[in-house]
Amino acid sequence: MGKVAAKMKVMPQSPEIDLDDLQERLENALPEGAKISRVDREDVAFGLIALFPTVLIPDEAGGTDAVEDAFADVDGVESVSVDEVGRI
Repeated sequence: MGKVAAKMKVMPQSPEIDLDDLQERLENALPEGAKISRVDREDVAFGLIALFPTVLIPDEAGGTDAVEDAFADVDGVESVSVDEVGRI
């Protein structure tokens, strides 16, 4: 089976959130078989910076729902959305 690369948009709850710590918590929350290949950061507004982790998921895992749910449960995360998805 192939893999799916999903670029997620993770918004922190506030500009005071330590993004390095948040990134580590996101990596620890991943479901089995998924892994983060890279994380980009983008200024949003008023000092708020969004994280854009690209997550590699096995194709048979059934999409990005499990990753979205896992990221949404991480302390300090305001919202999670899928930015891009593609097969690799």
